[in-house]
Amino acid sequence: MRGRLEMQRPHLDERQWRIAMGAEADSWGHGGIAAVARATGAARNTIKRGMEEAAGPSLAPAGRVRAPGGGRKKLEEADPDIVGALDGLVEPESRGDPMTPLRWTTKSTRKLALELTGMGHPVSHAVVAEILKSIGYSLQGTRKRHEGRGHPDRDAQFRHISATAAAFLAAGDPVISVDTKKKELVGPFHQGGREWRRKGEPVEVNAYDFPYLADGKAIPYGVYDLADNSAWVSVGVTSDTAQFAVATIARWWDEMGREKYPDARRLMITADCGGSNGNTVWLWKRELARLAARTGLEITVCHFPPATSKWNKIEHRLFSYISVNWRGRPLTTYETVVSLIASTATTTGLVVRCALDPADYPTGIKLSKKEQEEIPFERDGFHGEWNYKFSSHRPDIE
Repeated sequence: MRGRLEMQRPHLDERQWRIAMGAEADSWGHGGIAAVARATGAARNTIKRGMEEAAGPSLAPAGRVRAPGGGRKKLEEADPDIVGALDGLVEPESRGDPMTPLRWTTKSTRKLALELTGMGHPVSHAVVAEILKSIGYSLQGTRKRHEGRGHPDRDAQFRHISATAAAFLAAGDPVISVDTKKKELVGPFHQGGREWRRKGEPVEVNAYDFPYLADGKAIPYGVYDLADNSAWVSVGVTSDTAQFAVATIARWWDEMGREKYPDARRLMITADCGGSNGNTVWLWKRELARLAARTGLEITVCHFPPATSKWNKIEHRLFSYISVNWRGRPLTTYETVVSLIASTATTTGLVVRCALDPADYPTGIKLSKKEQEEIPFERDGFHGEWNYKFSSHRPDIE
């Protein structure tokens, strides 16, 4: 009997094991319960219950091993206060407890479990994760959304830019979006992203991104043509200055714009409020005045309001695709930078041309009050600090 029951035991659940022992005891007749108890070590009451279950209908619904309500209780049921305690640790501000010990530390499940245990709620980190999911929490990162203090006329300026651009495009005149992309170190440095390579053969780069290890820095300044879905990028090697910015716009006009818009007499530029093409940079205005005089174009400039640079078309129609195109590739030389930018393309037909600009653009150039007053430009009646134009009929300025 002992051998027969031991052979069955690994293949039976609790209820089936009770029934097997009960059936065996019943087959022995008088003294069967005692004999099965000696052979298996099971309690006599358990064997009696097995006999009853074997003789009568099942006490549990189909598919269940235990009767309803059987088994270990969930921790939330055994300790109802643990959910509120955990919720207060994860979101202390909304629970009126900003001084919780976890206010300024990483809220990992292990730290939460340790803190809860110290509060009298012993729990494992795995159970903490289950409870968090059950009450609506999930692992999340931060989301870039706040753009800083908004200007009261922000929306009005957006409408002004849109209306002005629509008028230029309807007349067949070019509208360009300009900006500087993030500076990059030139050399064997880590570049975010991944690309396909043979297993175990990653490109080896420097362990540290120290500037003194670089062969230089690449400064991509871009000009994106809204109507043509094309762009020009100059890669500077010295500094991101207003002279460099306008020189890039001039090069776009000479290399691409003049051919695409042979009858154009006007040019509209949209730009951020900061950087080398900022609305308060007087050198930017002087260089644009010179460009207007040289090209014969009336140049209208509209700046996006402060803290809205991400709305500039060049950001998501050009720069984002450049970043995708060179992901996972170290920018080892200037030729690599130029080639990767020039090969950027999209399924919507984006065409990019790029060239190195080795010229030296010194920083720290400041115009005197007299030089500022001599710049021939006209401010718009609506936010003249953001909207202004340069006439092509003015003489060139020194």
